[in-house]
Amino acid sequence: MVGKHSNPRLDVLGYVVVLIFVALVARIGFLQLAHGSDFHRQADNNRIRLMPVTAPRGIFYDRNGVPLVSNRPGFSVSLVPISGPISDEVLGRLSIILGMKVADIKAKIKQQDNPLEPIRIKNDVGQDIITKIEERRSELPGVVIEIQSVRNYVFNELAAHTFGYVSEISDTELEKRKTEGYKTGDIVGKFGLEKLYDKEVRGVNGGAQVEVDVSGRPVRMLGKKEPILGSSLVLTIDARIQKAAEKAMDDRLNYLQKRLGNPEAKAAAAVVMNPKTGEVLALVSRPTFNPNLFNGGISTKEWKAINDNPFNPMQNRTINAEYPPGSAFKIITGAAALEMGKVTPEEKILDTGRHWLVPKGNAHGAALGWIDFNVALAKSDNVYFYEMGNRLGIDNLEKWARAFGLGAPTGINLPNEDEGLVANRKYKEKVYGEEWYLSETFDAAIGQGFQLTTPLQMASVISQIANGGHRYRPYLVSKMVSPSGETIKTFGPEELGTVSISEKNLSAIRNALREVTSPSGTAGYMFEGFPITIAGKTSTAENSHGDDHGWFVAYGPFDNPTIAVAVIVEQGGYGSDSAAPIARKIMEAAFNIPPFKDAADLLAEEEAAKNPKTGTETKKPAAIESPKVYSPKTAL
Repeated sequence: MVGKHSNPRLDVLGYVVVLIFVALVARIGFLQLAHGSDFHRQADNNRIRLMPVTAPRGIFYDRNGVPLVSNRPGFSVSLVPISGPISDEVLGRLSIILGMKVADIKAKIKQQDNPLEPIRIKNDVGQDIITKIEERRSELPGVVIEIQSVRNYVFNELAAHTFGYVSEISDTELEKRKTEGYKTGDIVGKFGLEKLYDKEVRGVNGGAQVEVDVSGRPVRMLGKKEPILGSSLVLTIDARIQKAAEKAMDDRLNYLQKRLGNPEAKAAAAVVMNPKTGEVLALVSRPTFNPNLFNGGISTKEWKAINDNPFNPMQNRTINAEYPPGSAFKIITGAAALEMGKVTPEEKILDTGRHWLVPKGNAHGAALGWIDFNVALAKSDNVYFYEMGNRLGIDNLEKWARAFGLGAPTGINLPNEDEGLVANRKYKEKVYGEEWYLSETFDAAIGQGFQLTTPLQMASVISQIANGGHRYRPYLVSKMVSPSGETIKTFGPEELGTVSISEKNLSAIRNALREVTSPSGTAGYMFEGFPITIAGKTSTAENSHGDDHGWFVAYGPFDNPTIAVAVIVEQGGYGSDSAAPIARKIMEAAFNIPPFKDAADLLAEEEAAKNPKTGTETKKPAAIESPKVYSPKTAL
């Protein structure tokens, strides 16, 4: 019953107010009961962040347990957008400190999938950047410093092309590998063993649940998951031989440029293997680079120095460059001729200085007269092997070259290996649309013309002569070890094929190669006084772009080979002057022989005395895309 003094309008308004109040209370109760946990979690998300901890990558050891690639502590700069998107003003200040473009920072922000995780902007920053950020902390809300594991190449350039390097994953790589668990800011292997075994050595990242304040600075840790170290690799590399090979090559290149008048002799490669197993003991490619420069992003200046170098320091010439093998190919031509009965070791052929069918001759017009197989191979006589090519024909030469493994990758556990080229009719017809000529067979018989090989392939060829015709897959990793020290996987010799050569003919080839390093051989002066008998072959390959390339392939000891070597010096001239001295230094290290000081050693000591090395600090600016690695074909 309505009172006599009541106002209907006020009554209606009162009812409305009561209903609104009831509705609000009901809504609050509903939200608290039904969605309270959701809102509580969202509130936590505004103050709790998952701070990832990068797992240390597995360590690379040499065959004797010497660490060659390890890890060190480092710092990265990340963004934690605690109270909303990071402002353009903050990004502008940060870009100046980091030496990055604001657009690049924003691109990284857009790539972040998990809103709880910090957005990593730059890896492995120096103390100068950390100091600048801390000094301006109040002006940089949401900017944090994280501790992370950074790759450390212990001996800098040593075996750089074998190890490769690591850097931040690129957009292209991320797009391809998102399903494999990779994410923005991850550090991945770019090439070499780092790339090939990236999944195995990268480990499992950990993380910490951290409460942060309104500026994004950590306040306290709420929980932590320790990262798991990646698997380590025990390599077949012998660090002592690797160091000796690199020093010998650097000293010889320097000597060739400054004392022998070969200013373009700036590139070379060497392969050292165990011919009985295929274990690679050393791989050297020059020029080279320091993979530590790529931690956190290489500077523009340093990258320009690498990228503008016409000899391409990023190219692994042991597997990714192809050269005419020159006279070293005569080993294959000789094996084919002997085994097919086209010649006997005793038959003598007249060398008048030029072949009687095609007017091709020896270097400098030399004529050796009546010579047998031993003299022809030991003296590297062209006319004799032109005749072997004439008797064999290009098809048989192709067959035997492929039997030795040429024209196909060796299968080494490194990415981007070239296959080389075996001279053959089909290739010329396909590429040039022309028929084959006898003069091209002559060229092929002495390793010129269409023949192209890699240094690793030539190391395999000389290994097969050393071990009796067995072709093993070259390999660089002997075992993979878990963080607890347990062996996960082992790798051993793998025979891929055999070349059938009788003991008599094999002995004829070996004896001729031994003569090469004897006092009267083409490399005799270089191995004078060497206490272990070495078998080898010098080679000088024609190069249409400059001076000839110098080769030397060898094995030793002669009676029980344990080391096989292939060395090439681009534009080095005669192999006896350029490549053989490097091979001798390698042999000295392999057999623990006191080193003999040659002219290159003396020059190196002289320059070291004048210019003592001083330590320099390396700057590490913004990350870049993986540099391109090219593999040019040598002009035919």
